[in-house]
Amino acid sequence: MQLEPITWQRLAERLADHLDVREPARDEAGWRRVGIDGAPAADTGSATDHLADALRSRGRPVLVVAADGFLRPASLRFEYGREDVDAYLGGWYDTAALWREVFGPTDPGGTGRVLPDLWDPVTDRATRSPYAELPPGGVLIVHGPLLLGHWFPFDLSVHVHLSTGALARRTEDSARWTLPAFARYEAETDPASIADVLVRADDPRHPAWAGIRGAAG
Repeated sequence: MQLEPITWQRLAERLADHLDVREPARDEAGWRRVGIDGAPAADTGSATDHLADALRSRGRPVLVVAADGFLRPASLRFEYGREDVDAYLGGWYDTAALWREVFGPTDPGGTGRVLPDLWDPVTDRATRSPYAELPPGGVLIVHGPLLLGHWFPFDLSVHVHLSTGALARRTEDSARWTLPAFARYEAETDPASIADVLVRADDPRHPAWAGIRGAAG
């Protein structure tokens, strides 16, 4: 796979251009949904911020949802211990709530009333955040780890990839136990192959990408 250097700002502009192509049926009656997937060390929040800014500069309403706002309660996450790899892969994130509160409202005929977060892992309590109204034609961006492989209905999916060495270097000591989980995610889900956009970011100052899969030009 051939990669070319790109800046985060230019990447955001290219993605925004792709999303801004007019599709009247969708733009007038629905929403675009983007997933930006990557380990915590990949800093998907920063890539998301760049894309959100690029879209807003085009007049597109944007709602950002972090997967970490949909962690399950500690009693469920830590049922088998605080560093259980199987639990992290399959039980930390409330995917059912994401389907119900985030993707369902942005399905065709949905309300556009999205719950931006559900659970605060610091207080281990419900956030009680109000619903956010995303108008038709708006863009929903969901970012965080382990997003691919759940059949989430993304119109555009981005995987921010780190090599094994870069992931190990950039993962905080307290989270190094998750490294086997991400190795399994790479092997079993292969996010680099199923994402529409692959971005390699071993050096966050110098990302590279392979373009948008299936896009003309």
